[in-house]
Amino acid sequence: MSAPTAATPVNAEQTGRRVEEVLERLTASGDPAAAAAAEELVRSLMDFYGAGLARILHLLSSSPGELPAELLGDGLVASLLVLHDLHPEDRDTRIARALDGVRDHTLEVLGFDEECGTLTLRAREAGGCGCGSGTGAREAAEAALACFAPEVRAVDVQTAPAGPTLLQIGTAPTGAR
Repeated sequence: MSAPTAATPVNAEQTGRRVEEVLERLTASGDPAAAAAAEELVRSLMDFYGAGLARILHLLSSSPGELPAELLGDGLVASLLVLHDLHPEDRDTRIARALDGVRDHTLEVLGFDEECGTLTLRAREAGGCGCGSGTGAREAAEAALACFAPEVRAVDVQTAPAGPTLLQIGTAPTGAR
């Protein structure tokens, strides 16, 4: 396997899954010493890279101005900062940043359930035909959120009709009489 470059970026979510799979295989192998050594190795590397990232952030923040938007908007950098609890933005700001990157869907945050990690969104239908775009919107949101807000473990998308709300003929809007 070759080293990642700008042309072949690393996917943080896939890398995390790959590490977990390797650790699970070592645990399943029946050699507890090898499994414990692998877990210690992963923790040591995490500590090392976390300390390096913290130092980079410290050096960048001691310069005039805030961290460059390119750093905070980059999925790989953001996932590393979040993983090491170094990301300077709060959860809601990171969620908004991630959803801003979802191009094909208009998504509105309705709420976040911290206990179960479910983010509830509303997606506007593109054509208002009633066919719904919830599945595609959910997948796009999940992909965007994986790097920026891993505390979001599930996404629930409610579909809202496109355009203004239509009234039935002969009815008055609430409050109008």
